[in-house]
Amino acid sequence: MSKITAAITAVGGYVPDYVLTNQILETMVDTNDEWITTRTGIKERRLLKEEGEGTSYLAIKAAQDLIQKANLDPKDIDAVIMATATPDMPVASTGVYVASKIGAINAFAYDLCAACSSFLYGMATASMYVESGRYKKVLLIGADKMSSIIDYEDRATSIIFGDGGGAVLFEPNDEGLGFMDQYLRSDGVGREFLKIDAGGSILPASDETVKNKQHFVHQEGRSVFKYAVSNMADVSAKIMERNSLTHDDVNWLVAHQANKRIIDATSERMGLDEEKVLMNIQKYGNTTSATLPLLLSDFEKELKKGDNIVFAAFGGGFTWGSIYLKWAYNS
Repeated sequence: MSKITAAITAVGGYVPDYVLTNQILETMVDTNDEWITTRTGIKERRLLKEEGEGTSYLAIKAAQDLIQKANLDPKDIDAVIMATATPDMPVASTGVYVASKIGAINAFAYDLCAACSSFLYGMATASMYVESGRYKKVLLIGADKMSSIIDYEDRATSIIFGDGGGAVLFEPNDEGLGFMDQYLRSDGVGREFLKIDAGGSILPASDETVKNKQHFVHQEGRSVFKYAVSNMADVSAKIMERNSLTHDDVNWLVAHQANKRIIDATSERMGLDEEKVLMNIQKYGNTTSATLPLLLSDFEKELKKGDNIVFAAFGGGFTWGSIYLKWAYNS
């Protein structure tokens, strides 16, 4: 009897309509298009402007795109994992709400947070559920409304982040395709370099924390960049070495879209040609938990059955890792 692997069998994506270009940012903060493009590779990003809507809106739209394209009955979904760093609200799980709204009434659901590595960690989790034989259809959604936690007077963060959502469906596969290997890491040294100071149990919200803008993301760019460049490249090289993959064997690098220079450093370490590196950072910026599934959604037609794909991500905390997956279908 062949081993059951967990394969991605469908993808979906969603980005809001409003486009925040570098030119518009020039009117909001001391920056310019050349400075942003040179340092990040970002030209524009999407922001969710619908009043009263949060991350769940993005997640629902992405899930509905997947459901429609795959002709999937939501009642057949066994589990919904919601990868996000910006839940709709504390305590009440965003994933539970999303599952109900998309009609996944037979699924259990929960949120998973590992900053920008949330979706990558979610891939490992979803795969293990399927490989256990207990669940047949696990929906993994990555979505973040980063604009809700960004100070648009802060040049260090306002230029980087955008809003978006993406989703993938994991199902059993007996052809030797799907999830092959994972190498996930974390280090609490990153706690001080990328964070929101207030709103948690250490420093609850108050008039003072709001006045001091302590509910916005704070990032020490140089430290985060240094750790991201070395660690994301290291784990990507490690996953190749562990699975005896050469640069010729790898068809695609699907890397977290935080900074083009980090992606370039990772692909160079892997020895990959530029055409093997999927990239949409120029259109969306860093959508945190949504970057990896949005890449799959945007480039789905390029992916062929049997393709070797290496995923890589790095996030606050610090969290990072790499996953090796064989693509399971032709779209």
